[in-house]
Amino acid sequence: MTPATAAAPAPYQSYVYAYPHKTAYRKLTDRPRLSELWAGEPKDALSLYLHIPFCEVRCGFCNLFTRISAPDGLTGAYLDALERQAGAVREALGEREPVRFATAAFGGGTPTFLTAAELTRLCDIAEHRMGADLRAVPLSVEASPATATADRLEVLAERGATRLSLGVQSFDDTEARAAVRPQRRADVEAALGRVRDAGIPVLNIDLIYGIDGQSEHTWLRSLDAALAWRPEELYLYPLYIRPLTGLGRRAGTADPEWDEQRLRLYRAGRDHLLAHGYEQRSMRMFRRADAPAEGAEDYACQTDGMIGLGCGARSYTSALHYSFDYAVGMHEIRSIIDDYCARPAADFAHAEYGRRMTGDEARRRHLLQSLLQADGLAGDDYRARFGGRTPAGDFPAELERFAERGWLEPGQDPVLRLSPEGLAHSDALGPELFSPAVRAAMAAYERK
Repeated sequence: MTPATAAAPAPYQSYVYAYPHKTAYRKLTDRPRLSELWAGEPKDALSLYLHIPFCEVRCGFCNLFTRISAPDGLTGAYLDALERQAGAVREALGEREPVRFATAAFGGGTPTFLTAAELTRLCDIAEHRMGADLRAVPLSVEASPATATADRLEVLAERGATRLSLGVQSFDDTEARAAVRPQRRADVEAALGRVRDAGIPVLNIDLIYGIDGQSEHTWLRSLDAALAWRPEELYLYPLYIRPLTGLGRRAGTADPEWDEQRLRLYRAGRDHLLAHGYEQRSMRMFRRADAPAEGAEDYACQTDGMIGLGCGARSYTSALHYSFDYAVGMHEIRSIIDDYCARPAADFAHAEYGRRMTGDEARRRHLLQSLLQADGLAGDDYRARFGGRTPAGDFPAELERFAERGWLEPGQDPVLRLSPEGLAHSDALGPELFSPAVRAAMAAYERK
């Protein structure tokens, strides 16, 4: 451990991919109408997200909002509800100003849990009910090896999918079993072949480090197996063990030795990918230097509006982030999905769970989600968005602390950027930017 990191907290606090987290959301007793929430919001570069809360298995580390399998008729009922919600949301966006979606994504869960015919219907909902031109915008879809079948991939490619993200986690069968992810490498390789045959431009492979029994040798062997497919993107995720998951019996126990192992594997993986022509975009994301352009230059995840459809999806306006109820336990998730499927269209015209965004929270979100990217935060952009304010003026204590730990690159003008050690400690740095109010709400959240 270097002196610069001696006072740093444990490196793996939490993965901050959105702010505030859903555990800071609360029931909105006034049930605000979506038409009022979206009145006056920019609608010319929205992001559209459709959530499918079904998987064929639930991995031991997974705390996503998803259920295992679906009884007969449930996926059809879910798509029925999704279509009712899409109609209500599109009506709420109004017709007075042009509504345009700059990006689209199908996530979950596992969207390819749906059949090919159901995926066609999902695309129809996005296009015909919401007005998204899927063939003209980046469309990302998550899949598992078992459900990445040729007929499903054909539908997605034909409807304009530009990115297919395959959750592999490990090419080592023993490690996959240790992560409670039953799969065989031969099946994974066959799925990757089908994805390449489908011709979707960008293949992303998700891998996990920190699995029981994983060594640097087996980790690099998995990376090499992934590199053999020349994926345009690779995401390297540290393993987390969270309450209410299959591996949750170990949750909540500090384990410095495991932290050191994960840091060691992260650095080995990062250096391996950099040596093989990949560029680091964040702690987790690596992109092949010669990969196709990502497009959607008019969209920025830090600031723009998000329309989420489905009972696990979030939506963002400048004043409110909202979704439906949230759970991790299987019984509660099933109840929330059943409730969602039973709702009439009128119910979807209101927001029910969420968190109102203050000016301070908006600035924290922008700083946090910019700083965790390798490109960092442009000071001019921050000043332009927030009335001439500066990150150093708004968050002096946090930035001074990060600099003392060696997490910031020296010379902060005009771009505030993490150092390599700062990127390595993204999961410790991110939570330190949470506001006291969000921390308190997350701490008070009762897991279910």
